[in-house]
Amino acid sequence: MGENKEDDEISLLDLFAVLLRYKVMIIVVTVVAAVFSIVFSIITIVLPPDSSPLPNEFTPVANMLINDSSSGNSGLSSLISSSGLGALASLAGVGGVGGSSHSSLALFLATSNTFLDSVVDEFDLIEKWEIEKHPRAESRKALQKVLKASYDDESGIFSISFKDTDPEFAQRVVNYAVDYMEQRFTDLGLDKSLLEKKNLEENIDASYNEIIRLQKEISKVEQSVSNVFSAASAPSIMLDASMLKLELSAQEQVYTQLKTQYEVLKISMASETPVFQVIERAEVPDRKSAPSRGKLCIIITFAAFFISIFMAFLLNAIKNIQSDPEAMAKLTAKN
Repeated sequence: MGENKEDDEISLLDLFAVLLRYKVMIIVVTVVAAVFSIVFSIITIVLPPDSSPLPNEFTPVANMLINDSSSGNSGLSSLISSSGLGALASLAGVGGVGGSSHSSLALFLATSNTFLDSVVDEFDLIEKWEIEKHPRAESRKALQKVLKASYDDESGIFSISFKDTDPEFAQRVVNYAVDYMEQRFTDLGLDKSLLEKKNLEENIDASYNEIIRLQKEISKVEQSVSNVFSAASAPSIMLDASMLKLELSAQEQVYTQLKTQYEVLKISMASETPVFQVIERAEVPDRKSAPSRGKLCIIITFAAFFISIFMAFLLNAIKNIQSDPEAMAKLTAKN
């Protein structure tokens, strides 16, 4: 036992002796690596983003509220199927029995080829990223690396972010993605109240325009009555005016009912949470999201330190072998 303890102490002393013997090399390698990492970081800041090996990257984020209430989920599967997305959505876990949700649909849409192609074409990313081979497939792959979508189950917040060296360009991409998602949810008709509100607005506008048209027609007929010279045509004109007034009265009643329904719906919607609601659109970020040059300097310095220690032990092992005749004889022996 005593001999093993003595061997352990001798081994530790030998290790420290090796480190002391090569301390200058260890210090020099570590300091050079630290200085190099600092100089490299400064250069990446000074150079313009297009030519910098490590440019600043900005990541604007937009937040949306996705309502996954059970009342809205009951008809989601049928709506997805009728929209033609059923087969694709099933691969993403959307639209299955008991597993459909608006949040999973949002995540699926954010990774669909239709959405990715829309962003690529809108901002001409194929030319911007200089993609020559397989432009459609490669542009989708490149976009998925920088355009991210996520959903927080606890808060119900669906987020979209885009990373780029140009903060204003990144903001435009994110806000375009938000508008696309909002329009897709509207087109799918997932929010019944919103769809009903839109239909009522269209019908109210149509009814209002019809009332204005009838009023103009009645005005023309009344003017023609005052200017008529033939007593025989007067009854016919008066009948036309009477029919137009009846039609106007009916249209005014329709308009009143539509406006009443519209106001009731607005009150109802005020107490409900929409299926898809934009909470916060993307802003132009004034602070970079990456890279962390301080962490990079620390990592490079520590890596150089441990590599120099490894080199010290390697050089010491080579020196010991060179000073051992038996070991050298084995190495130089010919078969």
